[in-house]
Amino acid sequence: MRPDGTRVRNTSAIVSAIPYIMPRRYDAQNYITEYAEMEPLRRFIHDKRREGVRISYMALILAAYFKAYQENPKINRFIMNSKIYQRNHFCVSFVILKTRADGTPDETSVKVFFEDGDDVISINRKIEDAVALNQRREHNNNTDRFANFMFSLPVLPKLVVGFVRFLDHFGLLPRAVIDLSPFHTSLFITNLASINTNAIYHHCYEFGTTGVFVCMGKPVANYLNGEYRKRLLPLSVVMDERICTGHEYALFCQSLRRYLKHPELTENGAAEDEELPKAVEA
Repeated sequence: MRPDGTRVRNTSAIVSAIPYIMPRRYDAQNYITEYAEMEPLRRFIHDKRREGVRISYMALILAAYFKAYQENPKINRFIMNSKIYQRNHFCVSFVILKTRADGTPDETSVKVFFEDGDDVISINRKIEDAVALNQRREHNNNTDRFANFMFSLPVLPKLVVGFVRFLDHFGLLPRAVIDLSPFHTSLFITNLASINTNAIYHHCYEFGTTGVFVCMGKPVANYLNGEYRKRLLPLSVVMDERICTGHEYALFCQSLRRYLKHPELTENGAAEDEELPKAVEA
């Protein structure tokens, strides 16, 4: 048993066989682009700002994803050594820009853990706290310190990464190292809209356990018969198809679309309209 997940055994023969047929994550990647309407998101963010709460678009996307995951927990599975595991926690990794002490720009990876009771407000707060802490010039997070140590000696990085891969392959990697690694995550997300860049399809890393990678691109205009209709936020999604079936992915996407269309539902205590469509399993 791994410290970060439990082996899934009650799957069909074909689902269990697929990780052996496609043992590498880059062989099993599927791609899709989802589009979130900007107006409902903008309106929710504006309403919260009038209440004195500043919500970012990324926090809102993550809250919708987290709510959809809670309804479809199989999206939080991962593959290791051709075996399927259900992750026993939910976390998100992303990269932020920071400034070194000498004033030069740099990047660092941040990993945030969500709990069952979290909603868009608490998720936004966790992200803000993590970003504020890791953007400080004098602060190096544990991942930074570990990387600095590894690359301080010429031969050490290859040996350490190889040893970590070996331990991970056989489920012997300590939970402390797993929590340190941004590549052992439920979801990796990048916000290219923040640098005015189009969405890309970013690979899921072979190292670690990343099963889904989401990229937020800059908003685009939607036209019908040459007439402007609405602004859309593109979300390029890369998925490891081995973690669950296509039907289960479809149910998750239905839930995600629903929360993106009605972002008020990402807040705990929000009254849900009985007329809103729900993702119902066929």
